[in-house]
Amino acid sequence: MNNKLKNTIEKLAPAVFTSLIATTLGLLSLFKSDVPMIQDFGMMLAIGIGVAFVLAILMLIPILVVRDKVLPKEDIKKQANKSSKYIKVMQFIAHYTYKFKYVILIIAVISAGLGFLFDQEVDVETDFETFMPQDSLALSDIHDLRDLVGSTKRVVLLYQSDHIESFDTLNNVEKLTEMVKTEFPDKIETLASVSLLLDQVSNGRWSENNYLVYLNQLPADQLRLLHDTSTQQGIINIALSEMTDEEFEEFILKLNTSIQDLSLNIEFKITGQSIVDQEMLESMTSDRLAMALLGVGLVFIALLAIYRNFYKALIAVLPIIFIIGWSGWFMYLLGYDYTPLTSTLGALIIGIGTEFTILILMRFYDYKGAGFSQQESIEKSVANMGKPIIVSAVTTIGGFSALIFSDFEILSNFGIMTVVNLSLALISALLVLPALLGVIGKQTKVLSHQ
Repeated sequence: MNNKLKNTIEKLAPAVFTSLIATTLGLLSLFKSDVPMIQDFGMMLAIGIGVAFVLAILMLIPILVVRDKVLPKEDIKKQANKSSKYIKVMQFIAHYTYKFKYVILIIAVISAGLGFLFDQEVDVETDFETFMPQDSLALSDIHDLRDLVGSTKRVVLLYQSDHIESFDTLNNVEKLTEMVKTEFPDKIETLASVSLLLDQVSNGRWSENNYLVYLNQLPADQLRLLHDTSTQQGIINIALSEMTDEEFEEFILKLNTSIQDLSLNIEFKITGQSIVDQEMLESMTSDRLAMALLGVGLVFIALLAIYRNFYKALIAVLPIIFIIGWSGWFMYLLGYDYTPLTSTLGALIIGIGTEFTILILMRFYDYKGAGFSQQESIEKSVANMGKPIIVSAVTTIGGFSALIFSDFEILSNFGIMTVVNLSLALISALLVLPALLGVIGKQTKVLSHQ
């Protein structure tokens, strides 16, 4: 093995392996979600990163060895000359980053703090139809169906009783049905319940003395849809008028309160596909900030165990926290809502940003340990790692950019925000991290090479 390759492995392999561990732990924060598909997404990302690391060791290194043997030395020298130009440019940037380090950090802290505030103003999109291509035939069919039969948004009031055919139970169903019709006339399109069927067949004259007569006159197939004696359960089917997610949530809250105020002696539950869809999507998106902060915490603990140094671990995760804040700001400025995909951006930010910061940090510690000054170590580490980090970011941006052109808005927005976050991760690694090292790195005893 030639000296260049050996030196590369000795210097970069530990840094890459450290970033692999930190990134994997960050992605596993998605397991905090209660939604299995989010958990599976985190697991597959973690597996993919591990596979990529193994392939880089087993395949990339042999390819580099063959390249050095096959490629003419003049071409290698030309590439070295091009790299030296990049190094000079990156060293120039690092020099002025160090010079204006306090200004950069103040801007970073304030903008990230505002980003976390604006993030709380970003709405959550829970309407599945907005995720579909708006010109798709399937969506057009849904709209046509809605024009024919009315609203397709429904909720179900499920009730259970020890004696479901008793007059008390049916009377309670009647009270609940009337309450829904009276209190929510603008929200309800149609209602279906056993009490309404009894009203139809008896012209509203059913009572405790004669209700069984009319109950037995009801068609069995209709009754079976609303009333099941084998399980002692029944339902009230409610078709709703079109409403926004906020209006639907408000309606459900008011409906639940009104049911409680009736003080019925049978148990009711509000359920239905609309409820399930809303709760599923809210579960996907509600814990997004908690998942991101958990990921940062796991990365910090892992780096603390590896470095056995509080400040080293802290410097590695601070730029990631900045990116999470900035990401929320861009979501707000672009007018995007959180979806099941964009809610995972925090974990992706950790995975991508951690790699960039650790690669620069490890080189910085190497130069510090070799006796270079604080400023020299920063400039050299950024200069030498700037090009591979930029190349890595640009190729990753290219890959995710394909999603932008998807007909599905949920994928397109996810692609745009991933590209934005990759750009922010690059800015954070090349500008904010050197400034951070310029300030906290003055504690030479703390940050000395260990």
